[in-house]
Amino acid sequence: MALPTINPTQTNAWKKLQDHYNEINGLHMKDLFAQDSERANKYTITWDDFYVDFSKNRITEDTFTYLLELANDVKLKEAIESQFSGEKINQTEGRAVLHSALRAPESAVVHVDGENVIPEVFSVKRKIETFTNEVVDGSRKGYTGKAFTHVVNIGIGGSDLGPAMVVDSLQFYKNHLTTYFVSNVDGDHVNEIIKKLDPETTLFVIVSKTFTTQETLSNANTIKDWFLKSASEEDIAKHFVAVSTNLEAVQSFGIDPNNIFPMWDWVGGRFSLWSAVGLSISLAVGYDNYASLLTGANKMDDHFKNEDFSTNIPVVLGLLSIWYNNFFDAESEVIIPYSQYLNQFATYLQQGIMESNGKCVDRKGNAIDYQTGTLIWGEPGTNSQHAFFQLIHQGTKLIPADFIGFTKSLYGNQDHQDKLISNFLAQTEALLNGKTEEQVIDEGAKASIVPFKIFEGNKPTNTIFIDKLTPESLGKLIAMYEHKIFVQGVIWNIYSYDQFGVELGKQLASKILKEFGGGITNAHDASTSNLLAHYKSKR
Repeated sequence: MALPTINPTQTNAWKKLQDHYNEINGLHMKDLFAQDSERANKYTITWDDFYVDFSKNRITEDTFTYLLELANDVKLKEAIESQFSGEKINQTEGRAVLHSALRAPESAVVHVDGENVIPEVFSVKRKIETFTNEVVDGSRKGYTGKAFTHVVNIGIGGSDLGPAMVVDSLQFYKNHLTTYFVSNVDGDHVNEIIKKLDPETTLFVIVSKTFTTQETLSNANTIKDWFLKSASEEDIAKHFVAVSTNLEAVQSFGIDPNNIFPMWDWVGGRFSLWSAVGLSISLAVGYDNYASLLTGANKMDDHFKNEDFSTNIPVVLGLLSIWYNNFFDAESEVIIPYSQYLNQFATYLQQGIMESNGKCVDRKGNAIDYQTGTLIWGEPGTNSQHAFFQLIHQGTKLIPADFIGFTKSLYGNQDHQDKLISNFLAQTEALLNGKTEEQVIDEGAKASIVPFKIFEGNKPTNTIFIDKLTPESLGKLIAMYEHKIFVQGVIWNIYSYDQFGVELGKQLASKILKEFGGGITNAHDASTSNLLAHYKSKR
């Protein structure tokens, strides 16, 4: 079954939303709260350890009703069923989209091409568990008989961003292993990492589905050459493992076939941390914590699959994003976690969201005449309050914001936590209410300064309160945004799971690289030709 191909702008709900937007565009959220004492309760979803308040949005009961109608008009429920049942909804590449199967329980049955993939998934999980335990407890050793102390993940894109973000987010739960991530083909980057390593005690995890990715293989070979200055070819088998489908290339590199962890084509790279791509996560925090991460994601999967749309967290967040992007012309969304642990979270979501939904043709291949995709950015609070909040508060752009906070700190310092959460709550209140001219005058501001201190307010926010940052709650949070991506893609009538836009630059880079060897000259535009000549003259 293919995904439905429904132009959202032609649905009855979209037309209602357009008319409705014209009616309520000038409303201030302060007035909506004043008119309805139950507003906060109506627009809050309490689920498990999540408390999601979306009442500070520019919506009325009619708005919410029409948004839910839109979800039904584009057949979102049927699309969700198609994804979870293993239908090849990534039609441009002929693939299923089943990262959810990687965190399903062992009793689950998920078919791809008529075969239940769950037994194979759990076979790989057991291999990850065994390998992790051997490295962590020191029974698996390097070529000189020493236990491993460092792990280096070599990958790029989804083979780097997901694992790197999770390992950083779960620093509190890390074991004695020090974990590094090498991604950029910039040679200075890999050499800075090498300076910190001891070849006798470092394990390298090369993550590349095809084992042909230029950046990953360049870094892997540079590290291999460095390693061989101290060790022999035979020692590679003890220090290098791979997550890949290209068994021949991996073995040619010198990696022991027993140390190859498989991948599947029904898992997109930017959703692959739940697969063996997450090996470095398991090594960094231990397999039990990695398993908890997957359990959390599975709980969010069940919520998304089964919950009524009106109380379905990813659905509601996705609909609100559509509301601002397509009716208010809000081009970006900011994600602000009030936890330093989540300092890479927005960066991770940039790939997931912008690579998925940055599309300009619909599912029939026709050009789209409405906005898709959102620009994603963010930084942890409170740091971001001293950086870009000025633009959100008083700038000319409407920027919807997700505020993510935890009611309990991990180290239990209540004084710090109270100060953190007071800022967390104050910012959403300030964005809601703003500050009027009368309030500024009452504060004693000079008349000439008054205009500069007025805040319009009426800036939309979602507040996502979670009890505590644990592996399980992080799994839920990541999966929540994954499903939000899906909701948006279905409504926009686009394919969210291919990324052909990533390939063009790679293809041209390969052509230009060959020119550095001499004897080959390709046709370029005048600017690129000049830049190429300048580089050649300086290299």
